[in-house]
Order: sequence, then C-alpha cells, then structure tokens
Amino acid sequence: MGKFIIKKTNTGIKFDLKAGNGEVIATSEVYEAEASCRKGIASVMRNAPIAPIEDQTVEDYKVLINPKFEIYTDKSGEFRFRLKARNGQIIAVSEGYKAMKSCINGIESVKENAPDAPIEKID
Repeated sequence: MGKFIIKKTNTGIKFDLKAGNGEVIATSEVYEAEASCRKGIASVMRNAPIAPIEDQTVEDYKVLINPKFEIYTDKSGEFRFRLKARNGQIIAVSEGYKAMKSCINGIESVKENAPDAPIEKID
C-alpha cells in the first residue's frame, strides 16, 4: 500500500506519493502552508481514480476535460505525467520515464495507491 509523505523544503512544504515499494510515484508543488498541502493531497485522492489519460505525445490528440492525467515528453525526451484537478490546476507530477509503458504504469500506480493512502508527516 502506498502513502503520502508530507515534508518541509527550503521554500515551504510538499508531498510525495510513494508506492508500496517506497518509490516516489508523484510529487506536489511546494506549498506555503501545511493546510494547503493537505488540500492538495485530498485533491489527488479524489481526482486520481476518475481521471482519464490524455496522451499529448501523439499528433492531433483529443483534449479531455479535467480532471485528467496528461502524458507529455520533457526537454530530454523522457515521458512524464501530470495530474490536473477539475479546475485545471496541476496537483501532482511524475519523474521522467524512458519508456511510455513505465509512465502509464506510474499513472496506474497513482490511481491505485492515492485514494486510501495514509498520510505521514516527516519533520
């Protein structure tokens, strides 16, 4: 089972969603307050299970409504995903993946782990 880890950074507070094996599968932006960070977690829990995948790596891709996962390629040519909430805000992002299949597996892991993942705060 996965879990959300809340931790402080030099500039604020953020969360990581970790899979059962301890690997980070999604990361948040940096928030100013813990309450905002927890709202971000709640949004991921609520939106991830119902979000379809929009593959922006193909030509003439179909634009889907939010919430959604967007798959794109970064400057180094790796596949990444971002989860957008209903309001269009990005609520979680992935690391870079060399293979599309690995990126899709990352999305499936977020969908599976996020809804009932416990929240742990690291000081």
